[in-house]
Amino acid sequence: MLRCFLLSLGVLLALSTRAQTPGTPPTGDVFVDAHGILRWQKTKREVALFGVNYTAPFAYSYRALGQVGADREKAIDQDVYHLSRLGLDAFRLHVWDIEITDTLGNLQQNDHLRLLDYLISKLKARGIKVILTPIAYWGNAYPEPRNTGPGFSSIYDKGVAYTNPRAIKAQENYLGQLLNHRNQYTGERYRQDPDIIAYEVCNEPHYHLPLAPVKDFANRMVAAMRATGYTKPIFYNISESPEVHDALLDANVQGFSFQWYPENLVAGHELRGNFLPYVDQYPLPYKGDARFERRAKMVYEFESADVLQPIMYPSMARSFRAAGFQWATQFAYDPLGIAYANTEYQTHYLNLAYTPAKALSMLIASKVFHEMPRAQAGSRYPADSVFGAALVSYRRQLSEWNAPGEFYYTSNTIDNPVKPAALRHVAGVGSSPVVQYGGSGAYFLDQLAPGVWRLEVMPDAVPVSDPFATPSLRKAVTRIEWNEQPLTLALAELGADFQLKGLNEGNTAQAQASGGKLLVRPGAYLLTKAGKDARAWTAQTPAGPRQLGEFVAPRLRPARRRCGTCRQPRPRPGSRSALRPR
Repeated sequence: MLRCFLLSLGVLLALSTRAQTPGTPPTGDVFVDAHGILRWQKTKREVALFGVNYTAPFAYSYRALGQVGADREKAIDQDVYHLSRLGLDAFRLHVWDIEITDTLGNLQQNDHLRLLDYLISKLKARGIKVILTPIAYWGNAYPEPRNTGPGFSSIYDKGVAYTNPRAIKAQENYLGQLLNHRNQYTGERYRQDPDIIAYEVCNEPHYHLPLAPVKDFANRMVAAMRATGYTKPIFYNISESPEVHDALLDANVQGFSFQWYPENLVAGHELRGNFLPYVDQYPLPYKGDARFERRAKMVYEFESADVLQPIMYPSMARSFRAAGFQWATQFAYDPLGIAYANTEYQTHYLNLAYTPAKALSMLIASKVFHEMPRAQAGSRYPADSVFGAALVSYRRQLSEWNAPGEFYYTSNTIDNPVKPAALRHVAGVGSSPVVQYGGSGAYFLDQLAPGVWRLEVMPDAVPVSDPFATPSLRKAVTRIEWNEQPLTLALAELGADFQLKGLNEGNTAQAQASGGKLLVRPGAYLLTKAGKDARAWTAQTPAGPRQLGEFVAPRLRPARRRCGTCRQPRPRPGSRSALRPR
């Protein structure tokens, strides 16, 4: 009995250290030091967090998930699992204040706020850190013609929100109530939650001269937040109204936020060609100004808009780190329930199931962001196509991370892992010297112990039409197919006659490989070397922030339905206001 207990304990300890996504972030609060570096309070180490924006609790995503009959809580569960599976550890959201306030800025206890609470609780459980932007100024109409939210942003647009006394008072009232709001799932107030590491006051404000009202407004918003007892960093957007940057550089904030959309937005069709020169270097303004240098820096949104190629994100991550950024979050990850149609924002398209190669490039970009030293200058394109363990190739349409212990790739590659015997984590789309796979979905291999691996296989993603054209919930742009596909593994320590056993719910598959070959369907599996006792590993066995039996994939395209809100107007190409109404 004691021997069995010790064996089980050893298994759990091995899983907790070896099966986690590499680079799991520390816990606890953060601070900005005198040199503008964001650091963990406990360890004093530099922060480096990379992830996405995701909007399921609000606006169009909220409504569309309802239109396709999705359970919104389950939808959040599914998407947060995939974010964790991709090794992402940062989440940012501009909260639709219009949906959770009244015109006086009083917080409304409604389903949108409840789902925000729920989302934060699920992110925390996966080790994903949060920065919230409480004031968005956005209406919630897109793509419908009228806003339905009752909040202060329904009567004050961002052009007057910083000068109208009633608007300013409403925002102060709201900030105080939001930071004091107690999450009904975690029991923690937003201002105290250690996983909400910072706030950005407002999303993409519009200011104009003179400077004094801008500085006064920023300081009043900060004061309203500090009045709650909140002590962690506060960021402010300095990229939208450059003519008033001096006012913000003099404001009482600890950091500044930037965005990057290098090819503009809403082309109305897929962009083709080599755009790597566009992301060769992030043009960081205000360098050398002491007021700027002592503030932390984050990228609140970025995207290679209208581009499906799986090569942009790693290059952008490299440029962010070279510029000194410590946080970067893509806009925006598509909810699984509506990603088949890419209706949320047509110029963006990212989802593990529906854009597998692009999603794997996010995994690689996360590795780049975490491993590359901050503010380290690099070479210029095309010499910068290989940096550290990363490789980016337009000709091969390949992003690759090849390091001892880890081998990730976005398409077929002939490159050998640099240290095959040391491999612990493999993920890819297509085939490599380690994995020969006949499907088009992503797959993940993680070693649990010598001779024991977990395999996760996503279904095939089949492009149907241009995902960046005018969208509709009635029109699929990508089709999911659950096909049985040939798989061949070349992992020496697993052997050529390994055994396969289904782990996820309803997966009863069992098979033995011959020459390293077998057939697999989408799902999660336990792979064991022939003769290895695998009884200690079950679907409920923890593996870092996940369980071995977890698996999420769309089974069928939602049924074709007609509704008055499904058709969307074609936006004016290149217009940000076409993307999200102001």
